[in-house]
Amino acid sequence: MTSHARGTQWVVYAALAANLAICIAKFTAALLSGSASLLSEGIHSLADTGNELLLLLGLRLSRKEADRSHPYGYGKEQYFWSLIVALVLFAVGGGTSIYEGVRRLWSPHPVEHSVANYIVIGVAFAFESGSLWIGVRNLRAKYPTGSLLRAVQRSKDPSLFTVVAEDTAALAGLLIAFLALAASDLFHAQWCDAVGSIAVGLTLTVVAFFLISESHKLLLGESGSQALLDDVRRLTRADKSVEHVGDALSMQLGPDQVLVNLAVQFAPGIVVSELPRAIERIERRIRSAHPEVTRLFVEASSLTSH
Repeated sequence: MTSHARGTQWVVYAALAANLAICIAKFTAALLSGSASLLSEGIHSLADTGNELLLLLGLRLSRKEADRSHPYGYGKEQYFWSLIVALVLFAVGGGTSIYEGVRRLWSPHPVEHSVANYIVIGVAFAFESGSLWIGVRNLRAKYPTGSLLRAVQRSKDPSLFTVVAEDTAALAGLLIAFLALAASDLFHAQWCDAVGSIAVGLTLTVVAFFLISESHKLLLGESGSQALLDDVRRLTRADKSVEHVGDALSMQLGPDQVLVNLAVQFAPGIVVSELPRAIERIERRIRSAHPEVTRLFVEASSLTSH
């Protein structure tokens, strides 16, 4: 397992532990108080807990060795399971929260045990903030510049960016739940709590659609980053036998697995017998600078046969 994969795995474990503790606290408070917002947050944390288990499953399956039926390996298992996670977040988290809010609008229920509710929200906020900090720290280690949203979009590791997106949504949901409970207590308006539940559901739905979009692009075979391809072309041009580097096509096979296909025009004087050594030099230089390039194919032209 690479150091990057180990880092991602610990991010998911941290999120799993935080969500499990928060889930129990939220459901306990929701049962005592009858708050729709807290019940929605409990459902959200339950969905997140299941999602972390699915992400861990994807991580485990993605480490299977390549075989005859999957010659490029199983790296895309992570992309598939991250898509399932996004669908669970949409259906269970968003859909159930909206349903519960609408139901409470039709059948209002008084919110009780306000102090306990606020304590639970505060504790949950602390846990979620810690989990988010771990995720962002790992994300920033690879993408230190630009906005957090841009870093998430650039990341090819769905387990990492899914945890960051989920934790961000969780913090937003907790803020909404707090405001809904506070408004319900302050104005003695039971509908505020129900509206809070609907708002939590809509927040989860937006985040779920974002994650579905990101996973969809990776599953379809998204290219490696432009910075990677530019550097691969630069390293190839640096070889003395290369006259011109044409297209560099790539596909993300996993978070740290990239396939690259290079069109290389060798110098007119090079003979076919020298080609293997030239290609070996190019491959060694590229893989030394970019270990994530696990598959490299060179299309050669302008060769003299001797």
